[in-house]
Amino acid sequence: MKLSDYVASFLAAQGIRHAFVITGGAVAHIIDSIAENPDIDYVCTQHEQAAAMAADAYSRVTGNLGVAIATSGPGATNLMTGVCCAYYDSIPVIYMTGQVATFRLRRNTGVRQIGFQETSTVDIYRPITKYAVLVDHPKRIQYELEKATYLARSGRPGPVLIDIPDDVQREQINPDELESFAPEPENKELSELNKQVDRCIQLLESARRPVVILGWGIGLAKAQKETRELIDKLGFPVLPTWAMMHMLPSNHPLVVGSFGLHGTRYGNFTVQNADLVLSIGSRLDTHLTGSPINTFAREAKKIVIDTDLSELNKYKRFGMDVDILLHSDVKDFLRVINNKINGITKQDISDWRRRIMEWKAKYPICPPEYYQQNEVNPYVFVKALSKELSEGDVIFVDSGCGVAWMMQGFEFKENQRLFSAFNNTPMGYSLPASIGGCFAAKTAITCVTGDGGLQINIQELATILRHNLPIKIFLINNRGYSMIRQTQDQWFESQYVASTVDGGLALPDFVKVADAYGCKTVSIKRNRELHPHIREVLDREGPAFCNIEISPDHRVIPQVRFGRPIEDAEPLLDRTEFLANMIVKPVQRENRGT
Repeated sequence: MKLSDYVASFLAAQGIRHAFVITGGAVAHIIDSIAENPDIDYVCTQHEQAAAMAADAYSRVTGNLGVAIATSGPGATNLMTGVCCAYYDSIPVIYMTGQVATFRLRRNTGVRQIGFQETSTVDIYRPITKYAVLVDHPKRIQYELEKATYLARSGRPGPVLIDIPDDVQREQINPDELESFAPEPENKELSELNKQVDRCIQLLESARRPVVILGWGIGLAKAQKETRELIDKLGFPVLPTWAMMHMLPSNHPLVVGSFGLHGTRYGNFTVQNADLVLSIGSRLDTHLTGSPINTFAREAKKIVIDTDLSELNKYKRFGMDVDILLHSDVKDFLRVINNKINGITKQDISDWRRRIMEWKAKYPICPPEYYQQNEVNPYVFVKALSKELSEGDVIFVDSGCGVAWMMQGFEFKENQRLFSAFNNTPMGYSLPASIGGCFAAKTAITCVTGDGGLQINIQELATILRHNLPIKIFLINNRGYSMIRQTQDQWFESQYVASTVDGGLALPDFVKVADAYGCKTVSIKRNRELHPHIREVLDREGPAFCNIEISPDHRVIPQVRFGRPIEDAEPLLDRTEFLANMIVKPVQRENRGT
């Protein structure tokens, strides 16, 4: 059989039903073989970056591998931003690129290029993949495909890159003669894990102000059930990271809310006043801890569970004391601790939970005054959208203020899922990601984007209309880059260089653009229009586009100023206009004791 046919069959055998592609001379054989295979189909995006992001989202929604395929040279380099999204969020994706024929490879000649559109793809991708390989001999194809897919899924998951020269794709092979890959058997030593869990339980028993942090590692390990069991047994307040905000409904009695640089005040006060932090599957990046990281939960005992030993080793380097660093698969840890935790003696934390409720009442993310405003307030939009969406809905969110507003104010229902490229956070992610998510979920997708993000991948409206995908696009249109403007308020005396139309941006009439692509459109300019028009958009068949006009003066409130610990969650007060419109007033620090 032809080698490219073998590749298509291998991908289909992994349970992958869609590959996101842009064709080219160096990859035409693989895409043709996918087209001929009845068990897998191809989806043409308009840009390789979008294909990479769609494959990333496909993996997030299915829990399986995603696939994106591009040609050599510029096709391969265009994938890169999407590959970074998968790498930094630990998403298992197969990125496959075509390469010039083996006899045209520059190898170690010292020249820059021999083959047309030749680029040393593997060298470029090694730092942002778990594995990158050039398959330059036909008999290596099974071995490399099996090794790459194993590595993508195992341990801390992540993307892999397989580069296949054009002449290798065309070779005839005998599958029975191919070399296979056999991973080394895992040797899980549970005796040490049991000892560590016993130490954890001792700290849990003595805690009077405990919190549990839920990280994305729980989702990657598919350990939601075990996590819920632990939460129910402990009864401790829960602080989800952004990637796990959807795991529990917002009205769950133990859910506090988001924390970190763009978290809620009550979330930040909770974690900073805790005397015990149990962090499960979170790398506790500086967006969560604030700077310097040794100011994070300073008076708390800390237990951190992570499958990546490098993440655990970083804490000493950066000066944060952690009492128990537990190197373990999240699901293994949860199974062990759930078996041991029955009947433990816990402290009375009723005063602690009551204090948290007082903070939540004192510092609402969307106070009543916001609803009384005439023009659309972004927090009121987020509340309205969350009310109109249903249980089980899938939402993709872009970067900047849009994702901060959503993660601060969105009220999750049972079984909803919200995704974003949380760690790479490129503008333009949510639109192509919604495409991949739609093919994966086989249901309507809600896409929340900003005007800056939409411009990056606006061409993918064509992909949505080509397939008549039921993607409901909500554009938060504030005529520029509001997160950058918020930074410029702090550092540049509100000189909005390269962040507004007056500062150099070129922004089109997005409604006209969406109309030109053939999308049904709606515009919202006032708070009172939110519920009826959101409902109208969600109820429409097929794709729909909703343009939401908001003032460029709106900011993320609260946002921690650069260089401050997260307990300093105060709004910016640099601009006279912003101060005049601001509803939430600055607050004094809360004492860390209860």
